[in-house]
Parts: sequence; C-alpha cells; structure tokens
Amino acid sequence: MENTGNPLFMGIDSSTQSCKVICINTATNKIDYLDSVNYDQDLPQYNTRNGAIRTDDKSLSESDPQMWIDALEMLFSRMKDEGFPLADIRAISVSGQQHGLVSLDEAGNLTRQRSKLWNDSSTVEECEILTEKLGGSEKMIEEVGNTQRAGYTAGKIFHMYRHEPEAAQKSSTFFLVHNYINFFLSGGVRVMEPGDTSGIALRHPGAAEWSKAVCDLISEDLIQKLPPVKPSDEMIATISPALAEKYGFSPDCQIDAGSGDNMYGAIGTGNIEPGIVTVSLGTSGTAYTVFDEPYIDPDGEIAAFADSTGRYLPLLCVNNMANGYNQILEQYDISHAEFTDILTQTPLGNDGKLLFPWYEGERTPDLPNATPVYWGFGLNDFNKSTLCRAVLEGHVLNMYDGFKKMPAIASEIRLTGGLSQSEAWCQTIADIFEMDTVPIEGEGAALGAALHAAWVYFKQNDTGFNLKSLTDAFVKVDETRRKHPENAAIYRKSKAAYHEISQRLRNSVGSVDPFKVLGNN
Repeated sequence: MENTGNPLFMGIDSSTQSCKVICINTATNKIDYLDSVNYDQDLPQYNTRNGAIRTDDKSLSESDPQMWIDALEMLFSRMKDEGFPLADIRAISVSGQQHGLVSLDEAGNLTRQRSKLWNDSSTVEECEILTEKLGGSEKMIEEVGNTQRAGYTAGKIFHMYRHEPEAAQKSSTFFLVHNYINFFLSGGVRVMEPGDTSGIALRHPGAAEWSKAVCDLISEDLIQKLPPVKPSDEMIATISPALAEKYGFSPDCQIDAGSGDNMYGAIGTGNIEPGIVTVSLGTSGTAYTVFDEPYIDPDGEIAAFADSTGRYLPLLCVNNMANGYNQILEQYDISHAEFTDILTQTPLGNDGKLLFPWYEGERTPDLPNATPVYWGFGLNDFNKSTLCRAVLEGHVLNMYDGFKKMPAIASEIRLTGGLSQSEAWCQTIADIFEMDTVPIEGEGAALGAALHAAWVYFKQNDTGFNLKSLTDAFVKVDETRRKHPENAAIYRKSKAAYHEISQRLRNSVGSVDPFKVLGNN
C-alpha cells in the first residue's frame, strides 16, 4: 500500500509488563493512536506475573521472547481491524526494556526459550568472576565504564556459557530486547546501536569497539556473536515484506535503530539537553540526565550510558520502586486515594523511622542479596500509617541517596511512570531532591520512540525538522501539578541518616555478609 495521508510515525514500547503502540501525526502535532497489551492479562498462556514467568526462585526473572512478538502482532491486528491507516506510517522505532538477553542461531531461531530480564539476579557469581579475572572493579570500570552487575547483560551471557554451553555454542547472535523486536520487524536485520548497547557492560560508552579483554573472559568467540553497532540516528531497514502484506504497512515504511526504554524515556519527557532530570517511577525507578561527555562513576553506581542522539545519559537505577507501594496497598486493601489520606496521620520524616526498601535485592546500592531493613521501629510502630509513610519516604530516599553522586546541574525533575499520578509521590520527590518536580502527560518511552522515528526520518530527508521542535510540540508538562520543594529542611536530617546507615549496612565489617547468609537467595 502507498502513502496517501499525513505522515505518521509509530513508537513501540516493549516493556517489562506490557507492549504499547503510539502513532503521532507530525502534520497536526497530535497523537492519532494509542493502545497496549498487558502480558499477564492478555497473554495468559505465558504464565507471567508482572511480565516475568512465575517461579519460586527469587533470583530468576525471565520471559519468553515470543510473548513480546505475540503482543505486537495482537496490536497490529487491532489496528488493521479498526481501519487505522497503517500505510501512512513512514517509520517505526522500538523502545525496549534494557539488559534482557535474547540469543539466536544462524536461522534466527531462539537458542534459549527464556530471556533473562533486567531484574534477574541469578548471575551474581558470573559478575564476580569477571571482575576478579580482569583485576578488580577499578579495572572493569576503566575497560567498560561500568562495574559488572547482575542487571547488566554481560553476566547473563557468561551464565549461558557456563551453565548452558550447548545453547551458547549454537548461538550466532546475542541481542537485547529492542534489537530482537527490530529483527522481527525488519525480517532479519541484526544490528545494535550505542544507547542500549552501553547497558551490556561489554563496551565503554565512549569507545568505538567491544572490549576484547572482557569479551574474551567470557568466550573467545563472543565478539563474533555480537552484531555491528550502527549510529542511533539512522534507519536500519524497511519493514519486512511479510508484515507489509499481512497488516497493510507501506513497503517503504522504515525501521529506526531504536534504543532502550531509558534513552527513549528521556526524549519522551523532553530531556534532550543538559538541565533536566527525568525520574521514572515504575516497576523499577530510574533517574537520568543528558551530558555532553561520558560520565564515569569511579564506584560504578551511576550507570555510564550513551543516549540515542549522540550524547550521554548517566543513569541511576533502583530495582525496588512500585513493588513496595503495590504491596502495601494490597496488604491493607487500600486505594491510591486512601494511601494519601493515611499519610496525613504521620509527620514528615516519620519521627526518624526509616525503611531501606531492598525487597528484591538492590541494584543501587549493588546488593543483589539484600532484604528490607527497618530502622528506628518500636514494636508498636508496625502499623498502617507508619508503614505507609515509611514506604513512600524509603523509596524516594533510596533513589536520592544514589542520585546525589551525579554531578548534574538541573533546574527541574520531570516525572513519568505510574506513580507520577500521585500527588504525595510528586511532593515527596520535590522535597527530598530539593528541586521543582512536574509530571509529564503522556506515554514516556513509547512517545520518545515515535518522536525519534520522526526525527531520523525528517533528518535524512532534510526537511528542516529537529528533535527539539518535535519534543516542544508533543511533550506536555502538567504545570497544574508542579511541586516546589516546600519541606526540604525537614528531610535533610532524614537524608543524612539514611546515607550513613546505608553505608554501614552495605559494608560488612567481618567475614560474613549477613545479606548473603540470610537474605534474598
């Protein structure tokens, strides 16, 4: 089918729990289509909870990559059935949950039917071995810009070589999630791009090549199995003829390089130049800002990532965010509004009672075996109101304690993700970060993907469009909900205490790590 109407651009967000599609119209500056599929509800045959296959092993978080394809085809079918003009889509870009490992053989078949996700912590031993063999954390940071963490992809690849050697040997390509979706859309193109690739921990974000030293520690044939890394701001292919025929896309529809969800979350919140911090409040919590040069944290706690525009995106990620909040709502059978009302029963700062919300281990600080810690609680303090405030403040303090290391000069925080709908979360973030905080209306990473597709399309066709003109047109800041840091002084004591206690908890003074002995194994 040929293009007949206004230029449309599709963004796909293949996230941990759902797949979302958005189509923007750059002639009208409007969103023409939005739909999503929830894996748990809409694809029950995959037996997932929060997008991961159900298991009693707390260290495992895995999904079947075919589920992501089925979700996307379900969305394409709905669009076709609704008569949406798919032929007018000029380009598609994919945002994918970062760090998930997908392995393919020469024919494009999965060599492992489950993908280890970003929050899988079963690769701690592999990360420790790689670090030790290279000569320690400092050497690793020097080589790839990051430490080896269970969340990153390198440990997942090494785990496969150690525990499933036949599958590793059969693999001809190791992909990330968005690369695999691109492989499907393009009919078999195998390439990567710098943004998402920087989260593998096999390549320094400022380097042009894979780290041979680290790759060879995993396997001498690994570099041959990593696809070429192409620029983020280029198209990689046109849509596969099979998909064009099946759903009615134009055969000229182009496939953008795509990127990770954090890279596109930055674009979807208008965070494309230094001066703005994006905080995403979802399954995990992330905070990131744009730098012109790579930022390398000497401790490796701030991830050294590239963005999807040619700049860099130092990023803090905490594993635990919505999980603690969702659990307390379920435990007490309360609504979002009731949670906010309950907070009025306790003072800001919770009278010194702190929660270290490391429910499922933690990425920052790097404590994959950690468990939650309650500080300052008496026996009478484990009540609904005190715990509700502890959950809210604990999660925000945990994120801030990592973020404060980042030398960012920013004027405001832009919030995205489900928890950004809460006034209490918005105000607490403003108070603890001591920065104006404002929610973004819209779809975050999915919108960022669509905007990136339009930017790359127009840039290659030299029509005078630039990315800022697109974000100015589509990114909507909800000024009616802007929060100023009204209670910063109260929380300074909490921040100082939280940091000191966290340092003591994470640094064992003897030969035993209590988290490893008793914790989240």
